[in-house]
Amino acid sequence: MRENHLAAQVVAEVKKAVVGKDEIVVKTLMAVLARGHVLLEDIPGVGKTTMAIAFSRALGLSYNRVQFTPDVMPSDLTGFSLYNKATGQMEYQPGALLCNLFLADELNRATSRTQSALLEAMEEGRVTVDGVSHPVPEPFLVIATQNPAGASGTQLLPDSQLDRFALRLTMGYPAAADELELLQRKLRGDPMAEVAQAADHGQLARLRELVDQVFVDDEVLEYILRLVRATRSHPQLAQGASPRAAISVAALARSSAFLRGRDYVVPEDVGYVWVDAVAHRLLLPAGAADSAARAVQIAGETLSSVRPPRIR
Repeated sequence: MRENHLAAQVVAEVKKAVVGKDEIVVKTLMAVLARGHVLLEDIPGVGKTTMAIAFSRALGLSYNRVQFTPDVMPSDLTGFSLYNKATGQMEYQPGALLCNLFLADELNRATSRTQSALLEAMEEGRVTVDGVSHPVPEPFLVIATQNPAGASGTQLLPDSQLDRFALRLTMGYPAAADELELLQRKLRGDPMAEVAQAADHGQLARLRELVDQVFVDDEVLEYILRLVRATRSHPQLAQGASPRAAISVAALARSSAFLRGRDYVVPEDVGYVWVDAVAHRLLLPAGAADSAARAVQIAGETLSSVRPPRIR
């Protein structure tokens, strides 16, 4: 299929800059095709920002990057109105969110007020300044990075914001062979310079349309809902997965099927995205030890406990 070849080209270009993280690259593309946003959570220096910039180049997306610190203001993201003496009118000055790919670097270093400025853009595709709404460009994608909770100067993202991210991914340290290759590439020059555009806005829109056409049987939808309901009744959780989580899992499963050359979703597609799509939305009781890791375990246990349907 020609469109699958195009998606493979995008992945190949990103991998020129991101070494040894093929599954993370593919899952990020799944989120892009599903119109979702991605949260990359890991320690500094493992390639989170590199991957975001590589995707912007491979997909031909304009991007803005904000390095979040406590003094970043909401208006830095949404923009502001400025009085023009020549016209006597207030004129809108676009903020950093007015781009195709917004890279929110170390988002959990920002204040809660600044973090919340992202919500409207992520959910509704617009920002509102002085009572006037301004649409963000299409396509629009947020790739946010955050250091693990507990690092100096960080604070937890609110539940309402975490629920807006289709996936939370962890890159982790590279394998020994991959780290050697990374060093060799760096010594030869800047690997990012080798990343070429593989798709334009029109081609990305077409890929998304094809993903939207992937068939999802009612039995698969029921399977997703059984998984979601299992998190809501789990005795160790204070809050289970939301309806938004179910919608996101279904959309990501469509992307998974498409990238595998199918025009229909099977339960394995759901299983492939389930933990990364749901664990960050699960809330453990206050004070629970190592809650993020335990949420991942619970998501995995839920997947194992709910029997998938047999699709004929």
